[in-house]
Amino acid sequence: MPPTRKTETLASATRTYRRLHKWIALPLFVFMFIIGLTGVLLGWKKQANLTPPTQQGASADARQWLPMDSIQTIALAFANDSLSFQDEIDRLDVRPGKGIVKVVFVNNYTEVQIDLTTGQILSTQKRWNDLIEQIHDGTIVDRFVGTDGDPIKTTYTTLTSLGLMLLSFSGFWLWYNPKRIRKIKKIE
Repeated sequence: MPPTRKTETLASATRTYRRLHKWIALPLFVFMFIIGLTGVLLGWKKQANLTPPTQQGASADARQWLPMDSIQTIALAFANDSLSFQDEIDRLDVRPGKGIVKVVFVNNYTEVQIDLTTGQILSTQKRWNDLIEQIHDGTIVDRFVGTDGDPIKTTYTTLTSLGLMLLSFSGFWLWYNPKRIRKIKKIE
């Protein structure tokens, strides 16, 4: 293929990549901005105090700990009586080295830290990192709408990820093809 024809082909391909890049970037701009912003916040969650600091329990010896059903009862009673909400427990995050358990609730973004030995409440704080994580991955919309199985999250992450991959691909060619054209024109 003669150099002139080759540069025309490359220029045409570059224009196609530019259109593709524009039409992918425009509708996904907001979603990618949200993912980028929340990703930075999640990366800095400890430094930004979005995660409650872990307390120290009375003993790290598991033989001295209360049974988990007692811990759950203490957490639910505390949430109902002191925090004035009734909620299900999402997870129990046991920290053996610290002798505590972090009880995280489903709907309130609240964490209650309980001493595994004494059953004493050591800390109660909001877990803003959980809210940010749900915004980051789209789960927040499924929770708000009340869907089962996270269909909105799955669609959101799939479309945004595919869009980012296509933007990376087209962006590479938008950068590389002009270099190739200049090189060909120097040879002519």
